[in-house]
Amino acid sequence: MQRLMKWMEENFAPRLEAFTKNVWVDSIQEAIMVALPMIFIGSLITLVSILNDFIPGMPDLSPITTFSFGLLGIFIAFLTPYTVMQKKGHDKIKLIAGATGLSLFMMLLKPTFSDDGTVQFVLERFGPSGMVTALLVGAFVAVIFNVFNRFSFFKKNTTLPEFIKDWFDFLVPIALVLVIGWILIYQLHFDMFALIVDIFNPLQKISQTLIGFVLFNFIGVLLYSFGVSPWVMTPIFYSIWIPAIEQNASLVAQGLEPVNINTFETFFSGWVGVGGLGATLPLIVWFLFAKSKKLKSIGKATIVPSLFNINEPVIYGAPVAFNPILMIPMWINGIITPVIVYIVLNLGLVDIPSKVFQLWYTPIGISTYILTGFKGVVLLAIVLLQMFIVWFPFFKVYDKQELKKEQLAAAE
Repeated sequence: MQRLMKWMEENFAPRLEAFTKNVWVDSIQEAIMVALPMIFIGSLITLVSILNDFIPGMPDLSPITTFSFGLLGIFIAFLTPYTVMQKKGHDKIKLIAGATGLSLFMMLLKPTFSDDGTVQFVLERFGPSGMVTALLVGAFVAVIFNVFNRFSFFKKNTTLPEFIKDWFDFLVPIALVLVIGWILIYQLHFDMFALIVDIFNPLQKISQTLIGFVLFNFIGVLLYSFGVSPWVMTPIFYSIWIPAIEQNASLVAQGLEPVNINTFETFFSGWVGVGGLGATLPLIVWFLFAKSKKLKSIGKATIVPSLFNINEPVIYGAPVAFNPILMIPMWINGIITPVIVYIVLNLGLVDIPSKVFQLWYTPIGISTYILTGFKGVVLLAIVLLQMFIVWFPFFKVYDKQELKKEQLAAAE
């Protein structure tokens, strides 16, 4: 165990941290984070829609979701090249790069043109279903603009106004991007969206199995236990979660049953992420009863953030990260809890979430009830009991160690 810890601390974690700080990876993560408020709007509409059960005749608010969460692909296509250029210090071209990404994304959606001048798009391609396409488009545009940023038609000592010089210099990367899109779509009749769907179908199917569901959670928990923020997995996880919940909502709207268990709602608003990734809320509650002054203080300081699923203070403050005594129960919960939740949902004992609910900071229990009602709360009580049991013996060992350190320090 000591060898593993040493290798993870000295080799794995630093290299992964360096990877996450790479401009390209960091930019993709930030682009998704910037777009999150548009996803949250869909969650707020879910909350408001609960009033439909109590106030008859309330207006249909679904168009608000359509023109926020439902346009996620457009936002990502713009924000990805924009953010890359910004982080590379190319502020002069960040806006035109974002606009070019938007233009190429729209072209790749393969709209149909009618003789009367109307244009028809497939609405679902604008939203979460087009997210991967948008990320690829954004990265491609960013690469082209980054390369051509060094190119100019003019010498440095030209007397032409700066904006005239910029106009001409922007022409080459914009033209190259759009010509490539034109060749793919209108000459080769290439359907990028369909290709991405075909590629991701196997991953989507695997992610919705028991093994896939457990792996999704455990990979994030494992990284977090070694101090690596789980946001590093954002592009991969969200490309699965968001289309999955969108499909569930669509099925329910058609009078069918939802089928995708592996969604953000299941992980962080329902049962698995109690107090944050790694299910640390029960540990913090145990800290409140610690004999060690240090752990009791940590419990008091972190209980409120944890109720809102913010657990960085306890992960790095207890610490849980790089602490074998607390890492092991975090791993155990990272496996057992998803297994229980998946089996119960798969058997139909509790409804599979079908509402867009990205308000991860809503206190656990409230969000669970909104998503699945009373039966969901019963399942939450069961997994909470399991989490408390798993954390307890490791907490006692750690509390005893910290108390002994405090007593020795006091004696000295």
